[in-house]
Amino acid sequence: MSEARDRVREHLLAHSVKRGDFTLKSGRRSSWFIDSKQTICSPEVMVDLAELLLERIPDGADAIGGLTMGADGVSFITAGVAASRGRLLRAFSVRKEAKDHGAGGRIAGRLLAGDRVVITEDTVTRGTSLIEAARVVREFGATPVLLLAVVDRGGTAAAMAAEEGWAFDALFAAPDLGFDFEGA
Repeated sequence: MSEARDRVREHLLAHSVKRGDFTLKSGRRSSWFIDSKQTICSPEVMVDLAELLLERIPDGADAIGGLTMGADGVSFITAGVAASRGRLLRAFSVRKEAKDHGAGGRIAGRLLAGDRVVITEDTVTRGTSLIEAARVVREFGATPVLLLAVVDRGGTAAAMAAEEGWAFDALFAAPDLGFDFEGA
């Protein structure tokens, strides 16, 4: 493991992983929960996290974003660090619902038709938010080239992405944090 990866993993374990009795978005119960925004939004590791993500983003990618709120911190920080390194990635959010005023639609931020896009998320269990965001981006006229999560706690996102013809990757999987996958 690289030093940056070690620092992010340790931060996740110290500040983001919670043990107890939790109800997940799916309604399922779990003995652990991860609020990875506690790590993504922490200045002591956010640059490390962005650099780890940039290592996995294909060279031809033009933009990074995903379903708000889970993707916002990841995409904005990564685009900012990329810009400081001379790599220009536009950042955007996919709204949960279409806006009925202003320009409308579900895309907010800087996404252009024809862009090659990395769809991101902080934590995935099943992968449904990634898939939803990728479909919205495709309907907008851009092309998802990678679905990329900070943490894959479920182990099912890769198969869901593959069904749509998309690649999936994650910086950390549940076993990297000492847990079994909880997908299905």
